[in-house]
Formats: sequence, C-alpha cells, structure tokens
Amino acid sequence: MKKVAIQGIIGSYHDIAVHNYFENEEVELICCDTFEQVFEAMRNNNNVLGTIAIENTIAGSLLHNYELLRDSQMTIVGEHKLRISHSIMCLPDDDWENITEVNSHPVALMQCRDFLNKHPKFKAVETEDTAGSAERIHRLQLHGHAAICSKFAAPLYDMKILKEGIETNKHNFTRFLILSDPCKADEIRDGHLSNKASIVFTLPHAEGSLSQVLSIFSFYKINLTKIQSLPIIGREWEYQFYVDVIFNDYLRFHQSVDAITPLTREFKILGEYQNGRQTI
Repeated sequence: MKKVAIQGIIGSYHDIAVHNYFENEEVELICCDTFEQVFEAMRNNNNVLGTIAIENTIAGSLLHNYELLRDSQMTIVGEHKLRISHSIMCLPDDDWENITEVNSHPVALMQCRDFLNKHPKFKAVETEDTAGSAERIHRLQLHGHAAICSKFAAPLYDMKILKEGIETNKHNFTRFLILSDPCKADEIRDGHLSNKASIVFTLPHAEGSLSQVLSIFSFYKINLTKIQSLPIIGREWEYQFYVDVIFNDYLRFHQSVDAITPLTREFKILGEYQNGRQTI
C-alpha cells in the first residue's frame, strides 16, 4: 500500500491526482491542511510519499511550493497532469433560488469568475480547500451555501450538483508532482523510463550567464519545457532558476549537467522521472 500525504481532504483534486497516478494500486491518504504539513509528514516517515500541485495552466506556478521543494531535500519521482473541471453543489434540500454564498479555494473562485459574474447575488467566500468547502457545508448543514469543487466530492459529502463544468477556461490543467525521500525513490520510479528532470540553480549576476546555460542545453539537444525565476531574498538582483527539461538520451542529459555545473552556483537536481500523462 502507498501512503501519500496531500494538501486537502478526500475528494480534493490532490486526491484525484494521486489515485490517477497510482492507478490500480491501493493508496492510503494522509490529509494535510497545508503544503508545509505534507513535507512534515514525509520527514516524519520516509515511507510516506507526497503529492503537491506545482503549476496550473491558468493560474501559473505555485511559487511557494518551489521553495518548499528545494528546502525539503525530497526528490521528484513522478508527475501527473490533471484536467480541472469545477462543479457547484449544495445541500440536497437547497436549490438555485436560496443560494446566497459560494465557498471555495481562491484559485477555484478565480477560475470560475465568468460563472460567478453571471450570478451577482452569490457572495464568493474564500476557503482553504475545494472539497473541504463541501465537507464543511455538509457537516454544519449550511443551507444557502454552495461549494465549488470536483464533482467527485458530491457523493462523498451528500451534496447535490447544481451544475458541472463551470470553469471559465476548459483548457484548465494542474500539474502535480509525486515526491519521495531520496533513499526510497528507486522503489517508486523506474529509472530506465526517466526522460524528464527538474533542476534548480543560481547564476552570477553577469552579462550572458543565463544564455550560456541555455546554449549548452541546446547543444546537447535537451528540450526545456519550463523555466521559472525567483528572486533570492537578501541578494539584490540575483535569482534562482527552476528548469524542467525533457531528454531522449539519459547520458547526454548528464553530459549537459556536467557542462553547466561549473557555470552555476548551488546547482541541484530536484528529480529525474517520466514525463507525466494527462488525464481528463
């Protein structure tokens, strides 16, 4: 059985991503209120895996999670790209006429802005979790409240779906990372299938420093799929660069790493894994 720590509760998008990734495997979820608690659960037990959202095609990168990952010493062993489709749901006895308040995570509310604009009488209230909003409405029997979350949460918390697919942009995907203690990584991933890596490094504040790194990747035919810069607190105009690359030749990837390392500072491979599949 896989023990996996997630941010959120059963029925959340993290839950769905975990079960899609570990399809046909038995999974025990460790539900956490925050991403910090996900990493804490992993530190307390090196058999516990973690799953964190790292970027969304609409909302962009979750910058704080990059920092948590870098500082955690955990390694990425996989990824999953999940289509995010939001539904609005309420208690079984409620209906459109008596809904006055809509609860959900702020990102989910933002992704349903057009729908909410069409219902100006709904007061949008931010909560910590999408499925958690449905659970709270059910537990407290909050009549007049509705939750925006995955349709899969409805039967779990005895909620009635008023409408599915209320997100503004239908091309709404979130990328989730599967994390492990490094000493357990080989038990989770198949190293022979690794064709993607995430790395982080800093560069000297000098002209052309980034272009040199990118030129080396190009020379070794390494495809960059993402580059994210974050300022280094306390070091003005210096940045950390988080880069995702895809490669067909594992040896060439490590040759490029050997060539880049002397040009960088604080170079670290955050994980080598298989390019994740996408589910709807």
